[in-house]
Amino acid sequence: RSIAPPEGTSELVAKAVSGSHVLTVNGYSQTKGVVYGDFITAATFAAAGHRWSILYYPNGNSYDNSDCISLYLKIDPSTCGPDVVKARFRFSLLGENGEPVPGYSKSSEFFATMIEKRGIDRFIKSFTLELSGCIIDDCFSVRCDITVLKVIHKDKGVAAERFVVVPPSNIDKDLGHLLSSGKGADITFVVDGETFAAHRNILVARSPVFMAEFFSPMKEKAAECVRIDDMEARVFEALLHFVYTDSLPEIDQGAAMVMAQHLLVAADRYSLERLKLICEDKLCNYIDTTTVGTILTLAEQHGRHGLKKACFQFLMSGNNLNAAIGTDAFDHLTNSCPSVLKELLAKVTI
Repeated sequence: RSIAPPEGTSELVAKAVSGSHVLTVNGYSQTKGVVYGDFITAATFAAAGHRWSILYYPNGNSYDNSDCISLYLKIDPSTCGPDVVKARFRFSLLGENGEPVPGYSKSSEFFATMIEKRGIDRFIKSFTLELSGCIIDDCFSVRCDITVLKVIHKDKGVAAERFVVVPPSNIDKDLGHLLSSGKGADITFVVDGETFAAHRNILVARSPVFMAEFFSPMKEKAAECVRIDDMEARVFEALLHFVYTDSLPEIDQGAAMVMAQHLLVAADRYSLERLKLICEDKLCNYIDTTTVGTILTLAEQHGRHGLKKACFQFLMSGNNLNAAIGTDAFDHLTNSCPSVLKELLAKVTI
């Protein structure tokens, strides 16, 4: 006679709690005397069921970010308790009306609160803040919106014994190792003086452009070495990493915006739709008065409508358009995409 395994159930309860806090920096000009890497801690406040404090770095949290303001959120660990708690936050620059200024908000991903602090290294460039019209009587304000996700596990009875545990897929790691090892590679790319070994079948499975290039009926014999002259080696390396793993490699934050721009161009070239959207989303976080001209030009040239809309929304807010017009990047936009400027001015005058 067979014996039925013990029956039981379990329940996972995810509860989200939100809260916000407004930080006002009084005497902004005085705080500019603080050296990069040093921060000023604001008073502790309660939000979303926990206590927090904001760390304000007037000249960035590192040398690479010294042209920007960095903002970090720190949790009081004594308020966490035994449950698994994850949080995310959004910092938004507030305008004269007390509402967030479009284009000046940056968010974090969900993170475990056992990591006591997490932040935005390049929240806003100091130069951009000073031209934004948001500094009034040497003061400006930032709103921090916090969402805490508390996960509670509840057991209801005895759970059935599991004889086999199936691990999550690790195909991305396997293919990443295949790329880095070069084993079985049947094609070599020469890019900016560097060589990259790859696997033809993986490339054509991921990119219709590679498919046409390698397996077109018009091709008599596929080349074993392909030279790419108009791309940086580090960009092609990141492109290959995405093709194999469907993710981006670790990129230094100081170079993230430029890399996203180059990768967007490369993704468009090889018809990697998901990579285009990833780059487009990342670039939305780097729009300011000094970059909007370049980013809008890129959006127009590569048909990225969401990114273009984000640039328009930013330029139509406050004094941003007047501040951006005097930059070299905006001059480039005017010369290379005059129709975009006409479209923008038509919206502004409506």
